[in-house]
This record gives sequence, C-alpha cells and structure tokens, in this order.
Amino acid sequence: MLNAAFLARDAVEVARDLIGCALELDGCGGRIVEVEAYTRDDPASHSWPGPTARNAAMFGPAGHVYVYRSYGIHWMLNLVCADASAVLVRALVPESGRDRIAARRPGVPERDWCRGPGRLATALAVGPQHDGLPLAGGPFALRARADEPDVTTTRRIGISKAVERPWRFVEAGSRWVSSPLGGPSAA
Repeated sequence: MLNAAFLARDAVEVARDLIGCALELDGCGGRIVEVEAYTRDDPASHSWPGPTARNAAMFGPAGHVYVYRSYGIHWMLNLVCADASAVLVRALVPESGRDRIAARRPGVPERDWCRGPGRLATALAVGPQHDGLPLAGGPFALRARADEPDVTTTRRIGISKAVERPWRFVEAGSRWVSSPLGGPSAA
C-alpha cells in the first residue's frame, strides 16, 4: 500500500509514477493507465487562484483526495500532492469490483467503463462525500505497480490554459486511455 509520502512530491513526478499503480474505492478499481498533473503555478490548476471552499482539499496535506464537479455534470477524482498540486486520474483498467462497475455503467461497453475521468468517477461511485478523504485508512486504496510500464507523455487535454505543458501521462499502447494521444477527450 502506498502512503502519503509517495504523493508528498512534485505532482509531475507523482503523475508519471502513478501509471501502473492500482487504485480502488470500496473494492472497485484497477490499474491506472492515464493521469494529468496540475501544480500550484499552473494556470490550468484549480489551486492557481488560491484557496477557496471548492479547492480546499488541494491546500491540505498530500495523500488526500480532491473531488470536484466538472461542467456541473461529472465528478473528477484527483490525488493531492505536495504544495497545493494534484494529479487527475483520467483512466484505469477495471480489474476489481467489476460486477458493481458494470451495474453503474449499464449498456456501456467494458472498454468505456473507466475511460475518461467522468466515466471513471461514475464507475467507482466517486462523489462529493469523498472530497478531502485520506487515501490510506479509508475507502480508498492505492497500491504500488507490479512492474515498470512504458509511459508516454503528451499535452493535457480538455483544458484551455497552459495546454502546451506535457503533463499527461499514459501507459503506452493501452486501449483503456480516454483518447488517442493528443486527441479529444472522453468524458
């Protein structure tokens, strides 16, 4: 089990190291294959304007969860790192709790259950009640990767500021990522 010290580092470093780790919420989850980093000095980051009620978890200790609603539709799951930064979990391979994930995503092809940050949050039943919770000792579990995956770096997607930063990390060749490298995102 990875602890808060793993996340108490620069978000860009953490993001790369999260590829291949396993993330679960109440026993549902799998291997992380796509993430994006957001730092305090990043205009695309929710921490950029400073602390607010919405982003309070980002200014708390590393090793906690920051959950927010995007466009009033989808919940987004972020892992808080050092210095008011975070990593958005964009996609994972559904490996545990598959029956519950399927029930939460009726009629959706398996490949799309957790492909995209909004879909992932729906599949894992992420909601506002998780904002600020620790990754250790609660409903979340974050486990070290079994081996070193081949990681590809691209520009982040679905944002309008600081788009040139290559802070999207994906498992190379994974069919579970939210979009082709550099293509439009899956919600």
